This record gives sequence, structure tokens and C-alpha cells, in this order.
Amino acid sequence: MNWAFIADQIGLATARSFRVESAQPLSGGDINAAFRLQGGGQSYFVKLNHDRCLPMFEAELAGLQALAACRVIRIPTPITCGRADGQAFLVLEYIDFGRSNPASERLLGQQLAALHQLPQACFGWHQDNTIGSTPQPNLKSADWLKFWREQRLGFQLQLAASKGYGGQLQVLGERLCADLALFFQVYQPKPALLHGDLWAGNAAVDKQGAPVIYDSACYFGDREADMAMTELFGGFSADFYAAYQSAYPLDIGYKTRKNLYNLYHILNHLNLFGRGYLGQAETMMARLLAEL
Repeated sequence: MNWAFIADQIGLATARSFRVESAQPLSGGDINAAFRLQGGGQSYFVKLNHDRCLPMFEAELAGLQALAACRVIRIPTPITCGRADGQAFLVLEYIDFGRSNPASERLLGQQLAALHQLPQACFGWHQDNTIGSTPQPNLKSADWLKFWREQRLGFQLQLAASKGYGGQLQVLGERLCADLALFFQVYQPKPALLHGDLWAGNAAVDKQGAPVIYDSACYFGDREADMAMTELFGGFSADFYAAYQSAYPLDIGYKTRKNLYNLYHILNHLNLFGRGYLGQAETMMARLLAEL
């Protein structure tokens, strides 16, 4: 990799000269290669992927910029992105992580509630992005049900059909999409800026104990979708949920709708990782339909 070129781009973006003295590979990512660049007392986090992935990095950069602009929760400062040596790159601030504790977990709940309380004009986003490596359409809309039906569940179901997942999955999916309004009879979502992929692997704390979120898939949507994702794979503490609820209580219907929102991620896992998620997706749909 031409680290000197990336160093020059960092220098242009930060107005501070940077020279790479070491490039340390980092583990933990399923989609991208990651490195820590160091030199002259400066340190940056760099993601690399095939050059066709530059739009994915551009969208991630825009999402992180939007989250950072809210000034309610720490985000790795987005620096720049581009192409070098046939690869796309994304450069962020490098943050040394510390250990979470009850105080930092409560603070994360409070800060996420503050983010979700910021008023937004509509659902969707100004550009499409990705959820994992799957395209995520974000056409702006004033109608949340239409947005979730067409651009979230419908999109994933169509993708699944193209991969050969028909039959019961599609039958249940069509019924669920047709009856979507029944989950919102006494609840009207308000647009909120969402992280969009808020599982425990995309949240941490810095050395001072301040929460940090990253690897976003931002859009304006129902805040319940972010909260549902925190429950899908676990990893968030009771302190986190208690602090969020105290700051911005969830509607009682969230207990059912969280499964509707997490279905999107299970369908995405089916499309990304294969048949092992088919039974789970079908079971979730059947249970949701049984709630009606």
C-alpha cells in the first residue's frame, strides 16, 4: 500500500504534515482490512477495501460527520477517504479504548437518548449507504411505514429472492409487509438520527471512560430501530437501558416492534452469510404475525 499517498491526503485534510513511521495491522473486522498508522506523535485508523468500495467509505464518512456534528456522543473524527494502489481507503481518528464500567454504560444510554431526541425533518437520508456490505437504500420519505416496508424489509426480501430464498420466507414476508400498519396503530415514530448498526461491537469507551460509537450506517428513522439492534446480539448492560429509559422512555409497543426492526438485520445476515439464518427469519415473521 502507498502509505505515503495516504499520509499526504491526511495532511491535506488536517492541515498538519504527517509521515508514516509504522503501519500496524489490526484485527476484528469482517469486511475491511484495518491498520493503525503512526508517525510524529500522530495516530490514525485506516480501513482498506477494493477500490469499488469507495462509495461505501464515502457514505460512512458522511454518517460519522453527521453524528459528530450533533456533539452529544464521541465519534472517531472522520478525516478523509479516497483511492490508492487500486484500493479504497477511509481514515479516522485513532482512539485508544479503555474498559467500560457502570458509569460509562449509563452515560452511553443518556447520550444515545440525547441523540435520538434531536428533531429531524424526515425519514431516510441524503444518500444510500451500506449495512455491512449490503446496499442500504435511503430515499427520503415522510411516511415511516412506506420507508420500512419498501426500503428495509422489502429490499431485503427481494435480495433474498434473487439468492434463491423463496417459498415460506416470501409468503410470510408479503403478509407482514401488508399488515405493517397494525404494529403502529397507537404509535407514531418521529424521525431521529440513527447510528443504524448499533450492536456491541460498534460501541466502546475511551481511556477516560467516555462512550464512543463507530462503524455507522446512518439514516433518519424510528429510534426504536437503534434500540432494537442493541438487544439483537446482547452486550449492553442494564445500566445502559435504565439510563436511556430514564432520559427518553420507550413506548410500551416497543416490546413487539423491536422484533420487526431486528428482522431487517436477520434478513441481511441471511443475504450476507447464508441459509443458517433462514429458519430464524421465518420464525421471527411467524411470531410477529401471531401478534396481530
